[in-house]
Amino acid sequence: MTTMASDDSEITSPLLAVAAAKPVSMNIDEMLKTHCGEFGPWQLKHFLLTCTAWALEAFFTMVMIFADHEPEVTCGAGSTGSRCDVCRLDPGSWEWVGGPHVSTVAEWGLVCGEKYKVGLVQSVFFFGCLVGAGIFGHLSDSFLGRKGSLTIVCIMSSVFGCLTAFSPNYWFYGAMRFFTGVSTGGIGLCAFVLATEPVGPSKRGTAGMSTFYFFSCGIALLPVIAYLFPTWRALYLASSIPSIIFLVAFIPFISESPRWYLVRGKVDKAMGVMRKIAKGNGRHLPENVQLALDFQSESSKLDGEEGAAAGSILDVVRSPLTRFRLVLAVIISFLCSIVYYGLSLNVVNLGTNLYLNVALNAVAELPAFFITAVMINIVGRKPMSIVTLWFSGVFCLVGSLIKPVEAWKIVRMVCGIFGIFGMAGTYNLLFIYTIELFPTVVRNAALGCATQASHMGAILAPLVVVMGGGFPFAVFGFCGVIGGILAFYLPETLNRPLYDTLTGMEEGEKEGAVEV
Repeated sequence: MTTMASDDSEITSPLLAVAAAKPVSMNIDEMLKTHCGEFGPWQLKHFLLTCTAWALEAFFTMVMIFADHEPEVTCGAGSTGSRCDVCRLDPGSWEWVGGPHVSTVAEWGLVCGEKYKVGLVQSVFFFGCLVGAGIFGHLSDSFLGRKGSLTIVCIMSSVFGCLTAFSPNYWFYGAMRFFTGVSTGGIGLCAFVLATEPVGPSKRGTAGMSTFYFFSCGIALLPVIAYLFPTWRALYLASSIPSIIFLVAFIPFISESPRWYLVRGKVDKAMGVMRKIAKGNGRHLPENVQLALDFQSESSKLDGEEGAAAGSILDVVRSPLTRFRLVLAVIISFLCSIVYYGLSLNVVNLGTNLYLNVALNAVAELPAFFITAVMINIVGRKPMSIVTLWFSGVFCLVGSLIKPVEAWKIVRMVCGIFGIFGMAGTYNLLFIYTIELFPTVVRNAALGCATQASHMGAILAPLVVVMGGGFPFAVFGFCGVIGGILAFYLPETLNRPLYDTLTGMEEGEKEGAVEV
């Protein structure tokens, strides 16, 4: 009897071992949900480290508010303020409060007939952001990867930011702002995708929306930096140093996206990251589990770099499914940006303290992020996009009807605050919505196009604001309402798979996994 039991053990044990060792293919979302954890300690640490880059983008973008502001002047019998019209005064009969180095306007005399140059530099910066979003959107999808692209843009931003502080004249200053814009256009783009791609599908929406707290916190910190460094040259140096710190203290501890590794055919490296996620979350990843692309057959398992690795915006346009989504995402992003940046610039015209205005502008966005982050996982991405766009649009339209008299100034200001409250929620929701509308192989390229469109809106926003009166509010209201109508035609992505390939998304559509 003992011998037979031993023989049975020898016969059955190898069979059980073979069965246990049978490989199981999973895509990244399945592996996160089943084995690694959707948002545990590893993702939290990675998220915090990566999203700090958003504060850097806020510094490089909003520093112009302080660096290019028009300071008060003293004239006549020591009077100070806007009552002194420098364009009608003789040279030498007035002087800038704080000295000629307090801003670029004071140092280079960008007033009267030269005042247009301030707006020109602002538009040049956003044009650089447009260029950079396209360039780094492609590079982060191709050979540089998400982490590599984020590293490059942070290096570029710190270098050009520091060089800006030593500008000998206006034209060199404009050139440096353009190149800073090119790099800045890629910071948020790369950081957002890198932070959200390792997060599971049920947590991705909240995580994606939470990235923008870092941008608003960066804006809120900027007035403090500007107060401590009151001259524009010192301010550019001070606002560039955090980028250098980020490169040294944060980048080495950030991991490349496992999704990028997978679509580039680097399965072993992708699995290495997934094992780190599982270990960091106190979970166990079985040895027989293997990553695979969406709807990948046994005969098409990745052997190296093949098939899905090479994706571009042309692939998005060729597919009817993604082409329609891209057009809508681009138009809505364009309209949203006009309102968001337009209302942000309009806040500085409230006539109160500049430092306080910028801080209040940032604080007003924080509750919008929180509410939207909670609600998108309850009502979905599509309904929230429509509601926030229309919410902002309605208050802007009301603001356009307010008479421009002193008694109604507060009412118009409140309309502007509610307008930016709604549009801040939309502006940030569009990021998470856009990455879910497109597969991994073309996600950054598509997001780059939408980001470029938003920068086009940012370029036009100052031209709308300069018109004054109720016209800007009317334009902002129109953009919000039209954007909400267009959002009706986008599919819902709540709790849908985050596809890796165009084929996977198209197959998912056929099987009814994606709402049309």
